[in-house]
Amino acid sequence: MLPDITTRADVELLVNTFYGKVREDQLIGPLFSEVARVNWDLHLPKMYDFWENILFGTGGYRGRPMPPHFRLTQQHPLRPHHFDRWLVLFYETVDELFEGEKAAEVKVRALNIASMMEFRVEQLNNMNEAAQ
Repeated sequence: MLPDITTRADVELLVNTFYGKVREDQLIGPLFSEVARVNWDLHLPKMYDFWENILFGTGGYRGRPMPPHFRLTQQHPLRPHHFDRWLVLFYETVDELFEGEKAAEVKVRALNIASMMEFRVEQLNNMNEAAQ
């Protein structure tokens, strides 16, 4: 039996393992490394705070996740298959490491976040394509 997500250390394990997979992924890895040129030393602590706040309401995350995704899609349009792949890797990581109430919750939250981001980014993509 796997443990549930109960501490910040668990969140950090989830985030580190997940983004390790993202970096190696042939579809979305280049979006992070070549297009967004993510500084992992800055990005990972933000993601720890983000997911810890989502799961435990810590209030530690201070940011706006949509603007960076809007900037990214201006450089390289993000499409549904990018969000689908992100979600597959996220679910896979959660299922490898955890089970329980918070593990199930984080997957539902990830689906909701990915769906909203995909919807908002697609609106921007459609506006950009219409303007061309």
